[in-house]
This record gives sequence, structure tokens and C-alpha cells, in this order.
Amino acid sequence: MSVQLYLARRRQIEIVLWILFLIVLWLVQFTVVYLEHLGGESRFQPWEFLVWEGTSIFVVGLLFPLILFWDRRFPLNKETLARHLIIHLLLTLPWSLLHVVAMVALRTVIYSLEGGSYNFGHWGIEFFYEYLKDFRTYGFLLGSVYFYRFLLRRMQSEPVPRSHDGRLTDSVERPERLLIKKLGKEFLVNVRDIEWVEAAGNYVNLHLGDRIYPLRDTMAKLLERLDPDDFVRVHRSFIVRLDSIAEITPLESGDARICLKGGQQIPVSRRYRDLLKAQLKPN
Repeated sequence: MSVQLYLARRRQIEIVLWILFLIVLWLVQFTVVYLEHLGGESRFQPWEFLVWEGTSIFVVGLLFPLILFWDRRFPLNKETLARHLIIHLLLTLPWSLLHVVAMVALRTVIYSLEGGSYNFGHWGIEFFYEYLKDFRTYGFLLGSVYFYRFLLRRMQSEPVPRSHDGRLTDSVERPERLLIKKLGKEFLVNVRDIEWVEAAGNYVNLHLGDRIYPLRDTMAKLLERLDPDDFVRVHRSFIVRLDSIAEITPLESGDARICLKGGQQIPVSRRYRDLLKAQLKPN
């Protein structure tokens, strides 16, 4: 599976992988607990081990989005690491309380359906025991989120293959979509919908009609990823899609001005005029 294909179906794949992970974890935990009781005389039935581990893992799966929500509110970065780490340590307590209460409630219902009753034991002692496990679980899940994001960034920033003379090789994969972060959300932008690009400091603004998507990249690096048959740089601050050009007006200064089909006017510097002409010539 290519990186772009994965990014295009990222949410669906993440959900499937998360469900598979929980199922595998459930079976592994059941096997461990069952084998621990197998050697001696146990008053518990095998289905009870399945219920114990299943309810715990099921509730963890339901509460995982809460960790993601808290992470968005209190991200762990260089500026806020110490303060937000303390907040996350404190949040393990309510997270564990929700986990234990929901888990016990599910077990009580299941046991009642079987005609029995579930005894959680002494709440103070048992909750402390569960909290120690939940503390580790919270840390593991939060750490896994950051590790996954690190891998995702590496996937999205793979170096562009070059030949020995520094030119792009033919094996460069042109992305069909670009992953954009905007207003705390992530968007997949189709490259074919980009009409023009404008430099904006450490970002480039992708213009799609009346929509603007900021991408943290440089003009040069972005241009390397775009198909040269579709896009051309016309100014140090502008890239345009050739199909979006309606007309080109030469200026007395030697520069030019492009009028796009959407009505926008883009400057063309003398440095890039010949390149634009070459791109517009039929093969």
C-alpha cells in the first residue's frame, strides 16, 4: 500500500487496526489469566475470564477518544511539556474511575443475565489495584499516539529520490492528495483541484476556488512533488496550474501578468517567463 493510498483511507484503516488490536489484546489477556488459574483449583469458569478481560478492554476502547481529546487540549510539546505532563498525570485518576465504574457495571449486567451476581470486592483496595494498571495503560496509549504521529510524519516526509546529478528520478511518486492541517482538523486535498499556490512565510497557501489550505512546506519542495506537466512556477511566490490559466498579458517591464479562469491575477517575473513559455508549447 502506498503512502498516499494509506493517507486517503487513513481513518478507516486506523479504526480497523484499533479494533483488531483490542481483539488480539483481549484474547492474549484471557489466555494469560486462564493459564494462571489452570494449574490449581479454580472456582471460576472459563467464560468469566473472557468477561473480565473483555469488559475491561471494551471500556478502554470506548475511553480512548477521551485521551485524544485531552491530548488536543493539553499537547505535549517543548513549550508545555512539564505543565501538561502533570495535567495528564492527574487525568489518569478520572480516566481510571470511568474505566472501573463502566467495567463493573458491564460485568454486573452480564452476570445477572447468567443468573448470578458479580462481586468486585473491597472498592478501596480493588480500585487502587485497577488504578495502577490504568495508570500504565493511559501512559502506554498516550505514548503510542505520539509514536504513531511520528511515524506518520516520517511517511509524509519521505525524501524525493534523486539521481547522482541532483535531478529528480523517474521513480518519483506524484501524490494525488496532500494532507493539510487546518483549524485543528486534517483535510485531504486533491492535487488536481489546486488552481494556484502562494508562498506565505514558512507555509504555502493552496488555493482551490474560494478555499485556502495552508501547508507547511517551501515552494521549491512542493514544486518537486507536483507534476511539471500540470504546474509551473511563475514567480518566487507563485505556482499555477497550467489548466487554470485563461490569458497572459506581457508588461513593458519585461514581466507579465496571468489571469486565471477564476479571475485571479498572478504576477509573472522575467526570471520565470521563459519557463512558462516552454511549458505552454505543445510537445
